Amino acid sequence: MQQTVEHQKGRRAPAATRCGSGSCLSDSGRGLVVALFGGGVPAGFVAPFARIAHQASRMPSLEILLFRCLLHVGLAFTMKCQGLPLFGPRSAWRPIFAHAVVNVLSVGCAYSSFMLIPAGSATTVRKGTSTLCSALMSAALGTQRLSCWDWLGLLGSTAGLSLIVAPDLAGLRRGKLLAELLGYVLAVLGGLALSVALFLFRALSHPAKLLTAAFTFGVVGSLLCAPLVPLLQEPVVTTDPLTWSCVVGLTLLALVSFFCANYAVTKAHPALVCALLHSEVVVTMTVQYFVLNEPVDAYDLGGAGVIIGSIAVLTAHNIVQDREEGSAKQGH
Repeated sequence: MQQTVEHQKGRRAPAATRCGSGSCLSDSGRGLVVALFGGGVPAGFVAPFARIAHQASRMPSLEILLFRCLLHVGLAFTMKCQGLPLFGPRSAWRPIFAHAVVNVLSVGCAYSSFMLIPAGSATTVRKGTSTLCSALMSAALGTQRLSCWDWLGLLGSTAGLSLIVAPDLAGLRRGKLLAELLGYVLAVLGGLALSVALFLFRALSHPAKLLTAAFTFGVVGSLLCAPLVPLLQEPVVTTDPLTWSCVVGLTLLALVSFFCANYAVTKAHPALVCALLHSEVVVTMTVQYFVLNEPVDAYDLGGAGVIIGSIAVLTAHNIVQDREEGSAKQGH
C-alpha cells in the first residue's frame, strides 16, 4: 500500500490537476499566447527595419532575404550537435521542401512590398490575406471548426485591417500608381503563401520539425536568392553600421517569429493564429510613426483599435473555454 501511494505521488498529474483549478492554459491557449507575443510582436519590427536598411543604403529586398536565409543555414551546427538529420526523415522531404519554397515566396513577396508601399499597409494586407485564406481553407478542408466567438473575432480583425487599407487604396498617386499597386499585389501574394505554408507545416509530424523547417528554408532561400539577386536587383555592398544593424536585427527577430508562429499553428487553429499575428500590424504602425516619421491617420488608429479589440475577444474566449474544459476534466 505504501509503495502504491509513493508510486502515485511520483507520477505526473494531468495538466488540469497540476494547474490547481484548471487555471493553466491548454495546448491551444499556449499556442495562441505564443502567436501573440512571440510571433506577432517581434515580426512587427521586421518591415520597418527592412525599410530603414533600404532607405539608408538602397539595399534590395532579395539581398536582405538572402542574409536571413544564410542565418537559417547556420542552424545546421545546432542540429549536428544534437544528432538530428538536417532535412528530417526521407518520408518527410517532399512536404518539408514544399513548405520551404512556399515560405521563401511569402517572405520574398513581403520584403519586396515593404519597399514599394508603407510598411504598415504592406503588413496589414499580408496579415489580413493570410487570416482570410486560413479560415477559408479550414472551412473547405473541414479540419477544425470555429466557434461563433472565433468568427466574430476574425471578422472584427478583418474589418480593422480594411479600415486601415481602404483609405490608402483610395489615395493612390498617379505618378506611382503601378508601383504601389504592385506593392499591394505582392503583399496579397505573400499573405496567401503564408497561410499555405502554415497549413503545410501543421501537416508535418516528425520530431524536431521546427529546426528542420528553419534549416530547409535557409537552404532553399539561399539557392533561389543567390542567383536572382544580380539578375533582378542591383546588389549593394555597404559598410553602413545602421544598415547592417537593421538587417541583423530583422533577421534575428524574423527567426524568433518563424519559430513561434510555426509552433503556435501546431497547437491552435491556423486562422486564430493568423488573427493573433495581427499584433504585428500594431507594432509596425507604431514604429512607422515614431521611427520612420511616416504619417498615421485616424483610420489607421481606428483600425488598430478594432484589431486590438478583436485580439482581446479571441484571447479571452479561448482562455475561458480552456478553463471550462480543464474544470470539466478535473471534475471527472
